[in-house]
Amino acid sequence: MAVSSEYKAFVAEQLEPLGPVTTRNMFGGAGVYLDGLMFGLIANETLYFKVDDRNRVDYESEGLGPFTVQLTRGGTGSFSYYEVPERLYDDPDELVEWARKALDATLAAKAAKPLRKKSARKKTARPQT
Repeated sequence: MAVSSEYKAFVAEQLEPLGPVTTRNMFGGAGVYLDGLMFGLIANETLYFKVDDRNRVDYESEGLGPFTVQLTRGGTGSFSYYEVPERLYDDPDELVEWARKALDATLAAKAAKPLRKKSARKKTARPQT
């Protein structure tokens, strides 16, 4: 899943109208971030955007599916990131629009997660001296 620094720079440049898009290496690929939110994934020089029920049909109508990995125990696992159609690289405005929908999907997923309660430390009684 290696990703070249040139491809990461290309993706960041293409998405520049969104704001300061950054990439971070992870598991041989890279995450694509805006304001600390990961809305994209790069693997094998391929860009994937976050999807949910609102934008999944856009990808499926292009014949594209989810990012998958081979699991160590056999089989495959899929994620809620779908490959970005290559044609979008020829239409920067539409690429940015798809990226905005991916950001919306990321924000919706974040909002749907229940807040984790901070674990309360158990206090043990100390003997008085």
